Amino acid sequence: MPDDLTRVPGAVLDGGVLQHVGRPLVEQRELLRGTAVAPRADRRVLAITGEDRLSWLDSISSQALTALEPGRSTELLVLDPQGRVEHAAAVLDDGETTWLIVDHGDADALLAWLLRMRFRLRVAPRDAHEEFAIVGVTDAGLPLVVAASPHGVPLVWHDPWPEIGSGGVGYASDVHHPGRDLSWNEVIVDRAELGRLVDAAVAGELALAGALAVDALRVAAWRPSWASDVDERTIPHELDWMRTAVHMDKGCYRGQETIAKVHNLGHPPRRVVALHLDGSDDLLPQRGDRVLAGETEVGRITSVARHHEDGPIALAVVKRSAATGETLTVETAEGAVSATATTIVPPGAGATAAVPRLTRLSRRTAAQ
Repeated sequence: MPDDLTRVPGAVLDGGVLQHVGRPLVEQRELLRGTAVAPRADRRVLAITGEDRLSWLDSISSQALTALEPGRSTELLVLDPQGRVEHAAAVLDDGETTWLIVDHGDADALLAWLLRMRFRLRVAPRDAHEEFAIVGVTDAGLPLVVAASPHGVPLVWHDPWPEIGSGGVGYASDVHHPGRDLSWNEVIVDRAELGRLVDAAVAGELALAGALAVDALRVAAWRPSWASDVDERTIPHELDWMRTAVHMDKGCYRGQETIAKVHNLGHPPRRVVALHLDGSDDLLPQRGDRVLAGETEVGRITSVARHHEDGPIALAVVKRSAATGETLTVETAEGAVSATATTIVPPGAGATAAVPRLTRLSRRTAAQ
């Protein structure tokens, strides 16, 4: 096949996903410079046609989509009745079709759920994987890729992270937020264009970057991922996902009560932190490894990467009560790794509503 990545010299694949081409740290720099592109076989495209598509998605997801303009990028979450994250998708509409870009492991389940939720509405979700693929690039690399445009609008999803969208809420400090250093895009291309990119890479005319490079840039930007950072308990507040994926002022949707209650009256029970790991022993933790404060487990690793500047880094979800600013230990299969935590979601996140307190009357005052 023309888009067969095994033809690329040095390509290392896992389950069809390009991991690297022999130099994952260099690939990160090339992505940032705009001299490399990243084939994203770990991402899939779903397409939704029909007159009711935007209002329908608005009613069943966390994002306000009814008035989404063609070419404008956003993202949505599908929550369960308790507000826990079930599905996540990047969203782009071209005036005729709404395109969802989702993690490969979530695509089938999300499509099945969408098909069950159609009722009598004029919507037609389908899997567009055979027609289209995803290529990741920074802003500087956009000229290297020709986006599909079946209805005249180039299908380029500009990642809104970390800007706080309309109706969104941010918990992390926006001062020096590392996400501002990464202008990321996911481009929907037809299969012929992916083949052209692979041919150029085989000929030495184009550099490719793998999933290790892409994930390192994501982790450094504190950007949450459904595939890595979500478990069966995750609510959006814990990952600071309220800033780009949740609209606080839209109509009702499943899980909305938890979203509002935690933000206005409570605190998220867990919170994401960024970890800088001790690289002296060359041990790299794995997703799920325990994070300890002294002898007490306070959380688990969700994402881990080796960054071209920062070295070994990770995201971890810890208890809200975990102390800030202290040195933690990550327990790996090969030994302990010390880690310095940077707060992303602070312990006091939420409880934003000014709830009036009733004056407690003494017995003597009440008797009078």
